[in-house]
Amino acid sequence: MAHTDTLLRYRPWRGVPHGPLYASVALARASLKLLLRRRLMWGLLALALLVFFFFFYAQYLVVWIENQLATDTIRFAGVPVNAKNLTRFLDRLALNGSDHTFGNFIWYQGYVLVIVLALAGSVLIGNDFFHGSLPFYLSKPIGRWHYLLGKSLAVGVLINLLTTGPAIVLWVQAGLLYDWRSYYVNHLSLLVGIIGYGLVLTVTLSALVMATAVWLRRTVPLAMVWMALFALLPMLANWLVEATKDERWRLIDLWNNLYLCGLSCLQTDHATIRPSPQPDYWMAWVAVGGGVLVCGMYLRRRIQAVEIVA
Repeated sequence: MAHTDTLLRYRPWRGVPHGPLYASVALARASLKLLLRRRLMWGLLALALLVFFFFFYAQYLVVWIENQLATDTIRFAGVPVNAKNLTRFLDRLALNGSDHTFGNFIWYQGYVLVIVLALAGSVLIGNDFFHGSLPFYLSKPIGRWHYLLGKSLAVGVLINLLTTGPAIVLWVQAGLLYDWRSYYVNHLSLLVGIIGYGLVLTVTLSALVMATAVWLRRTVPLAMVWMALFALLPMLANWLVEATKDERWRLIDLWNNLYLCGLSCLQTDHATIRPSPQPDYWMAWVAVGGGVLVCGMYLRRRIQAVEIVA
């Protein structure tokens, strides 16, 4: 036996065995490595970085303009610009370190996030069903929910990398631009709200990514469904609200519901939300919670139907 072991180059396991939760972490790490090997993903991350840089430098621009408002016309990059028109444009984005600053940033970042998650769902989850890899994972000493937890961790890292992390950087920057002693103390609730907003996005979008990926499996159908959810439904919701004057039609728009949930975490005054009118916060929470519940029930049904090869 010893001679055979030498020929086969057998090396016994000398590490410390861990529980199945560590397998979920390892699965998430391997999934992220697989995803980051694709050049398209790096291009999308670069696009998301451009959105962040716009908000980052625009906050500097707002402070600089406020210091130059003694004159009606200022020179920007050597070109004379009307200060009032420029500030009117920037005021729409609320680049003043307030709750709307971070809500608007995550809103616009969502356009890139949708494409990233459509690609991630196909690569991380859809391929496991399409190529029959899932029975291999489940034949190991891990449960079905450990598999889903590992994939959710990978998706959650992407979501927070594009939204929560940059928003925290913008919060720190806003404190440095203004009176940092009073800002960090008086606006600590904004930091907690940003983290809460990121948690809502992580739970909801992770469940939605996995459910749609298990259902469709391929990248192109996934992208079409996600574009319908985050592009067509907002337009349909706006049309129905304008036609019926009933703001509850906005509840069919998932991204708007997540936006309302995030603003409630940021403790934003409901009357200041645009576009108006908007449904109450509790309605958005119920809609988001119902969506997560439906996704969870569908995933449970599909994962349990997979035969495990021992």
